[in-house]
This record gives sequence, C-alpha cells and structure tokens, in this order.
Amino acid sequence: MQAKYTRLFTNDRGVSGFEDAAIELLPGFAVPPAEPLHTAPFLAGIGTFWLGAPTDWRGGAPHPAPRRMIFITVQGSYEVTTSENIVRRFPVGSVLIVEDTSGVGHSTRIDSADESIVFAVGLPDDEQC
Repeated sequence: MQAKYTRLFTNDRGVSGFEDAAIELLPGFAVPPAEPLHTAPFLAGIGTFWLGAPTDWRGGAPHPAPRRMIFITVQGSYEVTTSENIVRRFPVGSVLIVEDTSGVGHSTRIDSADESIVFAVGLPDDEQC
C-alpha cells in the first residue's frame, strides 16, 4: 500500500518544479481487537493551521512560499503553475509538499466554484523531503 503526494520545490537553477512521490505503508499500527492499519513515518511537523482562499483570490504573480508546508486540500481545488509553466491541479484529497521558499517561485489560482480550504502543517526549514 502506498500514499502518494506531490512535491513543489526549487531546483538548482532557482526555478520551481513538481516531483511525484510515494511512500510505502506497512502494517503495524493497531489497537486490538481492530486489525492492524498500515503506517509509515513521514515529515515532522511544527504546527498546524487552516488556509482558505475565496474563488476570486489573486495569487497569479510568481512568488516563493513563505515557509515549508504540507497542504491537504479539504474543500475546493486550486492550480499551481511552476516558474517553467507546468500546471498541476490539486482537488480535494490532494497532498502537496510546498518547498519552493526561494527563487522565482510559483503562481496559484483557485479553479473551483467553491472556496479553497487546505489543512496545512508547518515544516522545519532544514529538513528536505
């Protein structure tokens, strides 16, 4: 069993890019009499918060992220465009690791009829995915 996610990062040329990634989950997390669930260690968070954007939010100018974060889309959807014009859509259930905190950055557009809400987890600056 695998958990899939996307990583948004800055490459060695200072431009943002996407990387598809997955982590293998193994059985072992359980409280009897329930059967074991599958689990895998992941990134250590340093705080959680909600982010919301109305449908007319303007994030179209290229910008780096203010910090490293994990975004889990819980309502609506949004598109992220890298500095090399690669576009990805993040609907409900998507997991995005945001790490492009330097360089040209990315742009974002709400592409759903609903407001977009993400559950975000702050990440330390020094640990890269």
